[in-house]
Amino acid sequence: MDRENIFNKAIESVINSDEILAMEALKNAKNENINLMELLSNGFSAGIREMGDRYASGEVFVPELLMSARIMKIVTSEIEAEMGTTDMPKKAKMVIGTVKGDVHDIGKGIVCSIVKSNGIEVFDLGREVPPQTFIDKAEEIGADFIGSSALLTTTMVNQKEIERLLIEQGLKDKYKTIVGGAPVTKRWADKIGAYAYCEDATDTVEIILDWVKENDTIKELI
Repeated sequence: MDRENIFNKAIESVINSDEILAMEALKNAKNENINLMELLSNGFSAGIREMGDRYASGEVFVPELLMSARIMKIVTSEIEAEMGTTDMPKKAKMVIGTVKGDVHDIGKGIVCSIVKSNGIEVFDLGREVPPQTFIDKAEEIGADFIGSSALLTTTMVNQKEIERLLIEQGLKDKYKTIVGGAPVTKRWADKIGAYAYCEDATDTVEIILDWVKENDTIKELI
């Protein structure tokens, strides 16, 4: 089987939430000596990005996206086991959680799955996370990004509190803060001084990968 067919099979397996097809694509890739990270990036991840776009445009809904995210989790685990986790290059580290007072985390869970599938190390703090906990975890693991989700207008203030604490502790320039959630807007992100507003998981990935690309370019110039 040629490379194009294998990559297309990987994409299709995620879009259709077909675990059997996903394992076939993985097996075919190994038989053809295709780099598994390339398969993950240009095959499976392309499928989940497509689903993210369809979700953003209203073509699919949360259940379909969650099923596709489940396939991504399975194939990512398989590839990590095949290559060894130490061989899996990570482009960036991100701490993420739903802010204190908010128990909604389905959207945040989707973001985690899709961001992970794009080679970004994610530390999910769960829900009802106090502002200082985001910072403490970022300091502990050397994160590049802090992502916070607020699904209620009453809890958005905790996103602002994260920014205040970062300034107070002299850490504002150390981390890129990303905010999201149903009531959150770009205007809110700008007002509180966040690095970026993300409407959905696809936005989150694009913002992080753009930063990674820019960062790599700067390193090459130094």
